[in-house]
Amino acid sequence: MLGIRRRKFISFLGGAAAWPVVARAQQARHVPIIGYVAPTNPLIPSRSTGAFLQRLRELGWSEDRTVVIEHRWAEGRPERVSEIAAEFVRRQVDVIVTTSSNDSLAMKRATSVIPIVFAVSGDPVGTGLVASLARPGGNLTGMSIQQTESAGKRIELLREVVPGLRRLGILGNPESPNVVLELSEVQTAALALGLDIANSEIRRAADVAPAFEWLKARADALYIVTDPLVSTNRVRINTLALGARLPTIYGFREFVESGGLMCYGPYFPALYRRTAEFVDKILRGTKPADIPVEQPTKFELVINLTTAKAVGLTVPESLLLRADEVIE
Repeated sequence: MLGIRRRKFISFLGGAAAWPVVARAQQARHVPIIGYVAPTNPLIPSRSTGAFLQRLRELGWSEDRTVVIEHRWAEGRPERVSEIAAEFVRRQVDVIVTTSSNDSLAMKRATSVIPIVFAVSGDPVGTGLVASLARPGGNLTGMSIQQTESAGKRIELLREVVPGLRRLGILGNPESPNVVLELSEVQTAALALGLDIANSEIRRAADVAPAFEWLKARADALYIVTDPLVSTNRVRINTLALGARLPTIYGFREFVESGGLMCYGPYFPALYRRTAEFVDKILRGTKPADIPVEQPTKFELVINLTTAKAVGLTVPESLLLRADEVIE
């Protein structure tokens, strides 16, 4: 009996001695976790997310083997973003990827430790995400689409399509910091071109239909400033715009694919591929503060001819030739 006890004791000592080795091996095999948040819902397909995942694979990251990606969707609800932020902090994810300025701000409020990479931000300096583009500081970096600088270009495109454009409707959510900045730029550009402005604000889904009731008698065309609320309700917005025969312009291609007239903005798959490269650097030890914020180098113009016909417009041939894609 004593021999048996002695053998058990020796066995226990052997196991205790080996335990730190096993623990160290498990720690060495730590699989990093990426928390990925999108402002819409999983039913809305995103070629941009696909581009992000593809680039990660090209960089050597295999989902569920060498990296875990926790996908979360805010479904256009600000309170949901706060819940996701708390969850990511609780789970101690290794890096957070955001795809809207609102989501980035919520994540920044939740943590000053976990690295955050924003794939899309209209004006990261103006909204307070980073100290400067060259020296972000803190725990955030990413891609700035500088939507405000494109506002004048979009209005010029509308003027090419809408003969005698005099009254410009502007639709946006003033509770979104990024929207506020772009609204100011749109209004400045419109006034410089001698246009009358009809500004309609929406703060929730229930505001969309009344906004169009007000706009349809006051506008010849509509500039829509995008945020998660607008994105979540884009099909409804486009349906109401068609019913009011209001030509629309956006900064995002997805809105044109769902019935909008035109978009002019950055080529988002390229931004998301670059975002994956930022994430790769961070997972390999680079600090976000040491990665300058970058801006897009490729833009795209997409025109929906079916929508143009539905609102009674003929798109000039010169503009069609300049378009990167024409949807028929």
